[in-house]
Amino acid sequence: MNLRRLKAIVTKEFIQMRRDRATLGMLMGVPIMQLMMFGYAIRQDVRDLPTVVFDANRTRQSREFVQRLLNTGNFRLNGPVDSYDRAIEAIDHGWARAGVVIPADFAQRLKTGRPVAVQVLVDATDPTASQSAIGAAQLVGQVENVEVMQSRIGALPGRLPLEVRVRPLYNPALKSALFIVPGIIGMILSNILIVITAMAVVREREHGTLEQLIVTPLSRTEIMLGKIAPYVLVGLFQISAVMLVGHLLFGVPMRGSLPFIYGASLVFIVANLGLGLFISTLVKAQAQAMQTAFFFLLPNVLLSGFMFPREAMPAAARWAGLLLPLTYYLQIVRGVVLKGVGLVELWPQALALVGFAALFFTFSTLRFHKQLE
Repeated sequence: MNLRRLKAIVTKEFIQMRRDRATLGMLMGVPIMQLMMFGYAIRQDVRDLPTVVFDANRTRQSREFVQRLLNTGNFRLNGPVDSYDRAIEAIDHGWARAGVVIPADFAQRLKTGRPVAVQVLVDATDPTASQSAIGAAQLVGQVENVEVMQSRIGALPGRLPLEVRVRPLYNPALKSALFIVPGIIGMILSNILIVITAMAVVREREHGTLEQLIVTPLSRTEIMLGKIAPYVLVGLFQISAVMLVGHLLFGVPMRGSLPFIYGASLVFIVANLGLGLFISTLVKAQAQAMQTAFFFLLPNVLLSGFMFPREAMPAAARWAGLLLPLTYYLQIVRGVVLKGVGLVELWPQALALVGFAALFFTFSTLRFHKQLE
């Protein structure tokens, strides 16, 4: 090995790296930005689950019990509801992740020492969040029992006056596969399609075929549609394969509308392809395209709710997650697959995906037009 020649090539690479300031900036700045963002955002302890309360008793004792639940920090009151069905509906729509149902004779039974049951409904599509809620609710029930039995000698021996019955909805066994597998559908679509299309225009430029596209009678919109059309079909095939394998190997159910899943997936695919094309119009080399695409992929994993409960994140991280199409798509997929809900309950998420698709595709088309000029 000739050290002089080796030194020359190393020096040449450093000079080339210094001249490519965009790539150098990404290499130096992106890790620090992501460390600060995700180190602050990622939390395993789930707090502030949106909660609705159906209090059929409406006494001081029932209000104190609800306040005990809220004081644990695991629950955040979203408001009261006027029936059991309304509590279920709030969880179905995603307005709440938990519901507390207090019977009409709650206070009377506690006063007379007779056993009474309080039901806590928990959205168990996310096992991590639901386990925290279940543990907190059961702990509150134990503390309440100790205080009641200490203050009332007439309580029946061997029988606890208060029973907190937790009902995990949609995923009673708390299987993590039922939470992860539907999310993998979105992750596969997002990661692969963004990376592939992010290099589309750059690859055309580096191979010298971009000029050939420019001189054709095709409009910029037709060029963009032509570039994403094959990947739309690939994305739909990926969805079918993952859902089939997930059902056969992991027992993931399909409780909702399959056409709605495919319709939402089509819009989600277009949104990701539009974002990838937009990235490809911003950079000048495939290496830059890859680095920029990966800048979006890590937030997809960590801020969308794919791995970590969004309820555990600080407010700033939750707001940042709302800027990701994957956040809304995961809510749709898990809602349809596990809850059996449809467009009536999930229309806000579907509308958000339509907005992302239109926005990204429009931006990429306009940006490509500017480069033609």
